[in-house]
Amino acid sequence: MTEIYDVLIVGGGPGGLAAGVYGSRAKLKTAVIEKGRPGGQAATTEELVNYPGYFRDATGPQLMTNFREHAEHFGTTLIRDTIVDMQLDGAVKTLRGKDGAEYQAKTVIFSPGAEPRTLDIPGERKLRGKGVSYCATCDADFFEELDVIVIGNGDAAIEEAEYLTKFAESVTIIVIHDEGILDCNKASAEKAFENEKLHFIWNSVLEEIVGDELVEAVRVKNVKTNEISELETNGVFFFVGTIPRTDFLKGHVALNQQGYIITNELMETDVDGVYAVGDARVKFLRQVVTAAADGAIAAVAAEKYLAEMEAFNTQVLQADKPVLLLFWAPQLQESVDAISQLERVLDGNSAFKQAKLDTYRNKKTAAAYNVQQIPTVLLLDHGRELGRVEGAAADEQLSALLGSYK
Repeated sequence: MTEIYDVLIVGGGPGGLAAGVYGSRAKLKTAVIEKGRPGGQAATTEELVNYPGYFRDATGPQLMTNFREHAEHFGTTLIRDTIVDMQLDGAVKTLRGKDGAEYQAKTVIFSPGAEPRTLDIPGERKLRGKGVSYCATCDADFFEELDVIVIGNGDAAIEEAEYLTKFAESVTIIVIHDEGILDCNKASAEKAFENEKLHFIWNSVLEEIVGDELVEAVRVKNVKTNEISELETNGVFFFVGTIPRTDFLKGHVALNQQGYIITNELMETDVDGVYAVGDARVKFLRQVVTAAADGAIAAVAAEKYLAEMEAFNTQVLQADKPVLLLFWAPQLQESVDAISQLERVLDGNSAFKQAKLDTYRNKKTAAAYNVQQIPTVLLLDHGRELGRVEGAAADEQLSALLGSYK
């Protein structure tokens, strides 16, 4: 029989591994499916000094090893596979690996990550992490009082270039357009032109990054004259966008125009029981620390979702007779009074069962039945609504509700 996990996480980066820690520690049967080495992009970043608590000799590989060991310590299972297809509807979701293996779970957390858009410039791949960077927030302090080049002139590129000027001696932006023309918004452009540390090379593109062990220079081509010039520099920052690894999710969960997964603050996608975390979702800041936070939130949300579904299944769907279900809130006296009122109305009537759900802890169920007032009593038969009484009610109203059952 196929094993059914409580939480199945697709992607073993910081978001996925953090979700594994929280899921397993909550005593949920949790697994992480990762096609390669756990850790994602962070595992390829040699120097990583902006994760809180890790700043002395910190490396991405070591931090991600700690994440993996932490998840395994609490019981997370690591599976090596690539997910190629899935069925996400229903109480149990099914995912299929590239060799045909099937995985089933009550909840799924996607953490596929994103990758910087590369231009395949000669020397770019060779010197990545050795002067070539895609993240000013991550690496700017390594270039204090040094000279760097920026590739890109959109909003993100100009904002990141401005940030780099806090550290670097000079920041030179290579721009393909004529002098004075940038792709960013007007306000950012005006601010950039006023920054004495920012310099521009117009009508030009990057041809090559030069260096053996570290970046030493760049070769720049003027697109109008075809002249190639060499400029000494210590670093090259690319800001030409990122690409979310979400092609396999198209048609399964909602994506925005750029392919990023749309979630709410609980990391919920538009599919019940399905969550998304990390760089592949729509968010403000893509960093290891925010991915880890996403993973923690998603796992806790999944735990609450499972508890809610279990309570509803046990009390309502599996009941052998119709159920009077009370949606209540313990802080509201009239809903507390409704509990004893239901017991009084049902006294001696064995044809019905009584159940109650805390509305705050069972928001999805309340929303599914469009519960607007607290308290609200529903008469349900295996989940099908037969009638309701909203707000504080007299005994006669509840008795009439029972009498309506045929």
